[in-house]
Amino acid sequence: MKHKLFLLCALMLTLSSVIYAQQTKTVSGVITDANEVPLAGAQVKVIDKDIFSVTDFDGNFSLENVSVGDVFEVTYLGFASQQVTVSENDNYSIQLQEDAGQLDEVVVVGYGTQKKRDLTGSIATVDSEEIEKTPTANVMQSLQGKVSGVQIVSAGSPGDSPTVRVRGLGTFQDATNVLYVVDGVLYDNIDFLNTKDIKSINVLKDASSSAIYGVRAANGVVIIETKSGKKNQKPQFEYDGYTGIQRAQNVVKMANAEQFTTMAYESGSAPDVQFIMNAMQRYGRSRINPNVPAVNTDWYKEVMRDGFMQSHSIGVSGGAEKISYSVGTNYFEQEGILDMKNEYERFNIRSKIDVDLSDRFKAGVNSVFSNATKYTPENSAWFKAYFAVPIMPVMDPLNTDAAPIMYSNAQNLGYRATQNPFPDMEYNDNRQKIRKILASIYLQYEIIPDKLDFKTTYSHNLTAFEERYVDLPYTLGNNFEVISSIRRVNNTYSNQYWDNILTYDDEFGDHDITVMAGASYRDEATNEFNATGRDIAGISLESSWYLNFADPESFNNSVNEIGRRYYGISYFGRLAYNFKDKYLLYGTIRADGSSKFTKDPWGYFPSVGLGWVLSEENFLNNTEAIDFLKLRASWGKLGNDNVAASAGSNTIEVITVPFGDTQYTGTTATSVFSNNTWEVIEEKNFGLDLETFDSRLSINADYYIRDTKNAILPVYIPIVNTYVDRNSGTIRNQGLEFNAGWSQQVSDDFRFSIGANFTTLKNEATYIENEAGYIDSGSAEFRQRTQVGGPLFGFYGYERLGVYQNQQQIDNDPIAVANNLVPGDLIFNDRNGDGVIDDADRTILGSFLPDYTYGGNIGVNYKAFDFSMNFYGQGGNKILNRKRGEIIFTQDTNMDADLAINRWHGEGTTNEYPSSAGLRKAWNQKLSDFWVEDGDFFRIQNIQVGYTIESDALPYARVYMTAERPFTSFDYNGFSPEVPNGVDRQTYPIPSVYTVGLNIKI
Repeated sequence: MKHKLFLLCALMLTLSSVIYAQQTKTVSGVITDANEVPLAGAQVKVIDKDIFSVTDFDGNFSLENVSVGDVFEVTYLGFASQQVTVSENDNYSIQLQEDAGQLDEVVVVGYGTQKKRDLTGSIATVDSEEIEKTPTANVMQSLQGKVSGVQIVSAGSPGDSPTVRVRGLGTFQDATNVLYVVDGVLYDNIDFLNTKDIKSINVLKDASSSAIYGVRAANGVVIIETKSGKKNQKPQFEYDGYTGIQRAQNVVKMANAEQFTTMAYESGSAPDVQFIMNAMQRYGRSRINPNVPAVNTDWYKEVMRDGFMQSHSIGVSGGAEKISYSVGTNYFEQEGILDMKNEYERFNIRSKIDVDLSDRFKAGVNSVFSNATKYTPENSAWFKAYFAVPIMPVMDPLNTDAAPIMYSNAQNLGYRATQNPFPDMEYNDNRQKIRKILASIYLQYEIIPDKLDFKTTYSHNLTAFEERYVDLPYTLGNNFEVISSIRRVNNTYSNQYWDNILTYDDEFGDHDITVMAGASYRDEATNEFNATGRDIAGISLESSWYLNFADPESFNNSVNEIGRRYYGISYFGRLAYNFKDKYLLYGTIRADGSSKFTKDPWGYFPSVGLGWVLSEENFLNNTEAIDFLKLRASWGKLGNDNVAASAGSNTIEVITVPFGDTQYTGTTATSVFSNNTWEVIEEKNFGLDLETFDSRLSINADYYIRDTKNAILPVYIPIVNTYVDRNSGTIRNQGLEFNAGWSQQVSDDFRFSIGANFTTLKNEATYIENEAGYIDSGSAEFRQRTQVGGPLFGFYGYERLGVYQNQQQIDNDPIAVANNLVPGDLIFNDRNGDGVIDDADRTILGSFLPDYTYGGNIGVNYKAFDFSMNFYGQGGNKILNRKRGEIIFTQDTNMDADLAINRWHGEGTTNEYPSSAGLRKAWNQKLSDFWVEDGDFFRIQNIQVGYTIESDALPYARVYMTAERPFTSFDYNGFSPEVPNGVDRQTYPIPSVYTVGLNIKI
């Protein structure tokens, strides 16, 4: 790809402030931490006077119109506040001390905030420093391995979003549809966000925390707060940019020409041997081994490349007396590692402005414009690269019938398919244009100052997808020809929300109470148009890649348009109560109405949380070993309307039946309507929060049981031979989450931190309302089954016991004799002991959901240097290696080197792999744990090294280097053990990323 030179223009905003007071004196100073590191953004306010300042990036502040004897207070998040009395001195150097435990830190929850110490639910927080370490197009990728209970499956293709699951899989429907709340606005996808724009991310994991968001929150809630300006702050500019490369790791080794030839000779297939001879006649013999063709193509090496990546962000923030603002822009570009037109490019502009219209009345506007272009890969290239025989070259000068490029064709050697992946890569152009305009505006009025306020917010998310898929004409000879075609898809999404919130907050005596009531209205509309045309006139020119250049006759039955619109209205309330900072109560109730459910559009979903701060009790508050200890328990219900709307059809059939000696003709009517009601998630959560050793050690633990009741499952209707979605099951997810972290300041120049998290998960269907007690999915050859007591979409097949080693072993086994088996064939477990291997012997072989995940981090700061490393892993999950298993459909293809090297080729050579001939037999091709492999892995997720340059003569600058996913260890025979649905057929490899970056603040 030809890289573009991109010039970013900074948006500059100048705001003025007016200070009304008689100037008496001006004082200034610098605010630092205990290590004399400047604290930018610290607030400095003169008590009882409207005199205010915020420190700049060097920690400097200035206060005008102060008098000797005035007292100003310095506050900064995470540090104890400090008061200073103005003396004759005009310059002050103030060191703030860290606030042990940071328990008064405010975290964002649904439609409001709470102090961290007052939380009763399970909420995890990730700050901007951790988020910015990951070079990625999607913010959620930066959370991988950092939050217990949250599984993030990476996506390798440029611009694709990772799969996010919060506490398992609780629905057959859109299981990954997490709700994202960005500055109070609800989204289904956050691919428009730049990591540099984010201040913090809070993940609401339990039902009690999420219930306030109602039907959109059933699969988890991720609350994102973006960076804002500060009042009375001079404009502060920041640039952050990095550039680097992506490189494929753990590349699958395929059988080379010699291994492939050996397997062909051992296969017992005369055609396969003849194909080898054809290759030697066409391309010659190897000089090293004359029994092997001269060509030895490594197809994965041929189809891959290093991919370029870059990101550049510029932002400015600040404020005056009654206004704060933050404006920024970002350019992001990413090439794919598949060597074709496969790339992603995005340009964002965002703004966030808050204005005090009066002492009680304020307003704000938040807007994002995102313009992205994505060239999607032709994923069939991965599939063909796996199967393409190594004895065929990429280009074949003898294939003169191929045009316009003389690519090779395996059919010329006798094989059934063309196999060459390069025509798929060369003759396809798949482009998506994604434009998003996201805007929200709010008005907030304090009815009673500092106690009662009302806030109304309107937001609109308008997204337009323009998709174009072009197949260019070509021929590979041997009567294989592709004519040109074009498919156009236009999707428009319009999501509108209007929220109205009334909040009362008060403290009296030992009581602290917050009461909130609100209403929300949503309007979601979708329109999709698609059409396909063939035989494009002037196809060599991109200006002809439109439907009006296609053959008019080709549009028959290929033009479609569909529109959908859903409405929802909700009423909700919340009570948060704190007594003596020891006893905590948190309760919510939400009534949701949805147009998706015609039977009962209304659902009512309560939740409650309790907390007990034991460290405030007399029997513990003098214990030096415990700084903070809290027990939590919560229960809640959530409705889920992230499912298909009620739908179906009435079927009328004409039938003839005899009554006595006479036949009568009539009709029968069958209804297959899915007159569904709500899926309901009911969850119980029990937690503990502990801080000890002067708050250097923090521990959080949670145990949860999460049931999906009235789960909407596909139900087979035999009389009309169709499936319909109906409320017909119960699904349970349960597990334990554990987090621990240690942070210590060893000396003025050295500090370090270390952390770890661990999560367990058990996913199972506890009830299925049908006679069989199970639901099948996948294809007949690669069956997946959901049955009571087993996981959702479990792989369903046979268990291996080994490989038949000799004829005596065959003769002694009636099953082997009955099936004409030979040494080198697999031995399957006769589970029911009836002497026959049949469907009754199949069992659940495992789930693609991991039994456990874990992560950890190490951070070290020494003077101007900083170092951090994160790791991540999982275990207990299974992967169906379907690309291997598709030998059931075609046997004249290549195989991976692991099969070639470890195949059975004589007694004692292996007790796990069949022989080359056995691989071609239906007996060994049954879905078994030979094709279903372990997905356990350990990965060094991220390494970053930085150096900060701080000088009075220079602006703040930090240079850093990042390695993302530099090392992954696993046994699975594929590029990566991260496969979203556990079925690896043509999964895009997940690359390592190496970048160099620069951050400058002025």
